[in-house]
Amino acid sequence: MSSGPHPSRELPDRPNLRYLKIEAKRRLAAGEFPVLHDAQAAIAREHGLPNWAALKQQIRDQEEQRSAALGQLRWVIGRFAPAGEPSWVSPGEDELREHFDDTFLAALPPAELARQIASAAADLREELVVLGHGQLAARVRLGSREVRVVVEPRPPHRITGLNTSIAASGITDARVAAPPPARTEGDVPAGMAELASQARAELGVAALAVAGGDPGAQPWVVTAGWSDLDRAEPAEPRHRFPAPGLAALVTAVAVLRLVAEGTAGLDTPAGEYLRTLRLADETITVRELLSHTAGVSNPAPLYAEAVPDLVSLLGPVAACEGPRGTLWPSNGGCAVLGQLLADLTGSPFAQAAADLVLAPLGMLDSSFPASLDSLGPDAVSGYTVTRDGVFTPVRARICTIQAAGGLWATPADLIRLGTGWSSLLPPDLASAAVTAQTPLGPGFLGGLGWLVSPGADTAMLGGAAADSAATLTIRIRDNRAHVTVTSGQAAIGQVDEQVLNSWTNPAA
Repeated sequence: MSSGPHPSRELPDRPNLRYLKIEAKRRLAAGEFPVLHDAQAAIAREHGLPNWAALKQQIRDQEEQRSAALGQLRWVIGRFAPAGEPSWVSPGEDELREHFDDTFLAALPPAELARQIASAAADLREELVVLGHGQLAARVRLGSREVRVVVEPRPPHRITGLNTSIAASGITDARVAAPPPARTEGDVPAGMAELASQARAELGVAALAVAGGDPGAQPWVVTAGWSDLDRAEPAEPRHRFPAPGLAALVTAVAVLRLVAEGTAGLDTPAGEYLRTLRLADETITVRELLSHTAGVSNPAPLYAEAVPDLVSLLGPVAACEGPRGTLWPSNGGCAVLGQLLADLTGSPFAQAAADLVLAPLGMLDSSFPASLDSLGPDAVSGYTVTRDGVFTPVRARICTIQAAGGLWATPADLIRLGTGWSSLLPPDLASAAVTAQTPLGPGFLGGLGWLVSPGADTAMLGGAAADSAATLTIRIRDNRAHVTVTSGQAAIGQVDEQVLNSWTNPAA
């Protein structure tokens, strides 16, 4: 070490490990220290710490504390870990909306979200191990489970993705030890089969399918995993998956077809068309229902053995207690649109949706089953994973609101919906459907049925339930579509992004 005096150095208020490593090497090269270890030790002491290891740990701790994603995850853990204790009270919808964005809660309604997180309270009480993190995303381990969280880029950084799955090493179910090869149909892009197989394993679901296509072209499909574990039946492209949330697109397109023919008006109060029930706020328009800004309350329960009539679910007057005029997707709003469709056509919702959308698009393997008996033999079985790493069946249930979450479809049929929906509408109305009807903001915007990205380049819809998850995304300029569906509850946004980035079709 040189013997002369050294000028003081201004170190950063929030030290960065990469910066300090470079600083240590620079001071070594300048001859201040004989070896790198001495330079690092000196820098640590300048920060008031005994050694380099302690400095590295402090920096990591500070970075974790500044991570918005980890901050939100810590709120989830702190709020739900005491679930089941006598004094614990589940957070209400308003509290959840402070921490989860509207698109997430449109896919998984607040009451169901709270129930699912509370059911994992025992895992939340395990030691938190951070596996990786940044400002907007983090991956942690809680016992045998891995948790991934993604937050929106602007404050308050609400959660846009949250996925809890058994780590690959935590799956003990012998039935999945040797997964079947991925099944394919159509001209599948290179690497997509491997992507689907890996995603299925990482998400801890029994079956996963990805599919894509362009208007006028045959969809491609990849399925990975098992349609039924007890029968060791591989998931095939012919199998039908529940598509929670995507039913809302069928509903919206069917209603827009009535608008196109003059049977309904976008800016007419919806109550003028309703015969079976009425809205508590009779000034709510069809446009507001379609653009997710009507504020119609969410009914309960969302799942049952069979589909009830809507009045028994909503009552003769549908409550409108949500915020009107801002994006607030609700199953209740979809329910009212479904009833409007039935009242105007004189047909039950499922029949009207089939006549106006499913049949014209050739979605011959899709339906809105009214009971468990009508699911059919090609329906996949839903599963969740126990803390012991074993897949256990989720008792099959039917969505009580067919217009919001009652669709069952093959992945190829969902692509037919994504690539063909606009062909059923006049160009101006199809354009309006993927144009923001709501004030500009940092997140997704409400189109007519669709949720439109801030850059207005893509539109999407999605949903999740205890036994399934689904997202459908289109490229607005040409209706290129891709879909991800699973037979278990999972946050599939990352898979959806990987599919988009890996799709090497020459039409891209």
